[in-house]
Amino acid sequence: MASTLAVGGAATLATDHAHADVDPRTPGTLTPPADGGPFLHGVASGDPLPTSVVLWTRITPTPQAQPGSGRGPRVRVGWEVALDADFATVVAHGTATTGPERDHTVHVDPFTLSPDTAYFYRFTALDGPDAGATSPVGRTRTTPEDDAAVERWRLAVCSCANLEAGYFEAYRDIADRAGRGEFDAVVHLGDYIYEYATGAKVGKNGVARAFHPPHALVTRADYAARYGQYRLDPSLQRAHAALPWIVTWDDHEVADNWHADGSPDHHADQGSWADRRDGAMRAYFDWLPVRGSAPADGGRLYRTLRVGTLAELHMLDLRSYRRGPGQLLPGRAGSTIVGAEQFTWLSGKLRTSDTRWSLVGTSVMISPVSAAGLDDAVRPLLAELIGVALPVELNATMNLDQWDGYVADRHRLLEQIAADRPDGSTVFLTGDIHSEWAGVVRHGGEVIGAELVTSSVSATNVDDRLHLPKNNPVSRLAAAHLLANNGHFSHLNLDEHGYLEVVITREDVAATWWRVDDVEAEHSPLSAGPSARYGDAQLTMTPP
Repeated sequence: MASTLAVGGAATLATDHAHADVDPRTPGTLTPPADGGPFLHGVASGDPLPTSVVLWTRITPTPQAQPGSGRGPRVRVGWEVALDADFATVVAHGTATTGPERDHTVHVDPFTLSPDTAYFYRFTALDGPDAGATSPVGRTRTTPEDDAAVERWRLAVCSCANLEAGYFEAYRDIADRAGRGEFDAVVHLGDYIYEYATGAKVGKNGVARAFHPPHALVTRADYAARYGQYRLDPSLQRAHAALPWIVTWDDHEVADNWHADGSPDHHADQGSWADRRDGAMRAYFDWLPVRGSAPADGGRLYRTLRVGTLAELHMLDLRSYRRGPGQLLPGRAGSTIVGAEQFTWLSGKLRTSDTRWSLVGTSVMISPVSAAGLDDAVRPLLAELIGVALPVELNATMNLDQWDGYVADRHRLLEQIAADRPDGSTVFLTGDIHSEWAGVVRHGGEVIGAELVTSSVSATNVDDRLHLPKNNPVSRLAAAHLLANNGHFSHLNLDEHGYLEVVITREDVAATWWRVDDVEAEHSPLSAGPSARYGDAQLTMTPP
């Protein structure tokens, strides 16, 4: 992975990389901007700290140096950080070197910045025919000092962006609102890309934008090419350039419902599972503005970010250490969703935290969800949506890919939270399930926290699968049954796309679901849906 860069320093970026013959210049309706120069994939920042933030770009030094191609020369890229968009006051600068071994991506970690400060950054090509060309300008922000008395932190929480199922209007709206100063960071909870072959999971009206490459992703080069296609999306580019992102992966960054030892969607003719998994991990760390290195290279994705004395955000990795698929009957030896090392880390963080709130970014739902008594016509549709087909006699637990399939780990974690943070100051932020949920988290009958679940950016949900309008009778019936069977939830919607706005203050955590009018229509507007407010171990809902 990238070396840490000091002001004025240089670094060489090096990992091994596969070769593929790809040309994503015309992937579906996504094409590079005509005047994009060598920085076709924009800029990004992530993992903010009080004195640093990861700065990212990708340079295309030659037409042959396409994502995943393994081609193109090694080149130097200059970087600058300034207090103003005109770069009159540059406070940090340096040089990085990249090449095909890192898919020509660049990661910079300055570590010389001031806390709680907005910065502008850009990159400059230093070699080849594009020498002197500059990237788009990005805006980012460091977090306050650890002991700062922060009063508010504003997050845009999102997950599950399927390019073929619709447009990324949620990202466009996040970028627009960030430009007005309404957000401090994006929290992305996984399924940043989808690994499917083209046509596998599409919207009501078919393929919105065809995948590149068109086959299911298997090699590191395949995944890199798909990331390259995604990062041509103008809404995604704008959202990355507007504010720092804090990310984790779920399953589709690798393969459907994957765990450390395999995936039900990986087949013998696709080669080694370990090679596929590790290549996908490395492509993720190449293309996302994340600090460190992939688990495949001895690094880790789980981490904590702190915002003064207001909150700590613990971002989990619920795939790399997961052993075996989820199970209906608890107690199988070795079954885990978090792994021993990550559990020890999270336990320690929760036990010693001195912030007002502990936020946990979990890619899958921790709350139990029972489908007992669900109408026989509805249950198979929900099972298809979540990718778990349960026989009728075993339909009480709806989704074994969630914490419901790993009840021993969940019990241990909630038991500790009940002992160490009994005031209910733990909030789980969740993605994965392409629907809106809000509820309290209980242990031993007592409320010890809350869970807020964002809908999908564009990945299909119930109305899409049924080819019915939003708020149709089947979706309403399913939601009503699930709410009736699961009294800890106060809100559920199975049809909307968008993102979740979360505002953390010392008094409470407030959330609003923002909804895209038509995810299959480019430039479709968004509007505010219902809102939740959680404080003093109580959750209240307000309709739109």
